[in-house]
Amino acid sequence: MLLQIHPDNPDKRQIKLLVNMLRAGDVIIIPTDSIYALACDMRKGDAIENICKILDKKPKRANLSLICKDLSDLSDYTLPISNPVFKHMKRLLPGPFTFILNGNNHIPRIFKTNRKTIGIRVPDNKIVHTLLEELGNPMISSSIHSEDEIQQYLTEPEEIHDAFEHKVACVIDGGAGQNIPSTVIDCTTDDIEIVRGGLGVELV
Repeated sequence: MLLQIHPDNPDKRQIKLLVNMLRAGDVIIIPTDSIYALACDMRKGDAIENICKILDKKPKRANLSLICKDLSDLSDYTLPISNPVFKHMKRLLPGPFTFILNGNNHIPRIFKTNRKTIGIRVPDNKIVHTLLEELGNPMISSSIHSEDEIQQYLTEPEEIHDAFEHKVACVIDGGAGQNIPSTVIDCTTDDIEIVRGGLGVELV
């Protein structure tokens, strides 16, 4: 299914349809403030495994992140964060950034691996924010890549649907995506380090 949703004024009925899919354990593809991404309900272990199968990667090697509506639930998934790191995150989020943080004991249970760290995303995207509000908890996500040697990421929803229609329950058409990923910032030590430059890197 290719579902067109207004990027600035998402229809509540469409959002509820998507939430029902997520709660049923489906994988969908969502727009973000950077590139499009696979997503599922973090409480659905089978769906997380399905994302890994779509990526053709084992869970411990898949680059999976938590997509959150804000920073209010961080302590549920991460070890205590220093004030400098929290201020850094608060300044940049919502935005096209992935913060790598030390995970707490919930992370291995969610991913069914010995994962010690977790990527946190708070995208500046109205569709995603509305979806998370209705869902009531974070989503697990991973970027989707193009098989094109020149274009690393698929940007057009129709192209994404053609490539993934038999692998996911729904592709959200929220307009053309970016061809540049989020900036990844490692905050697992006191020395904050950019490990991948992307959108917004000049603001870090």
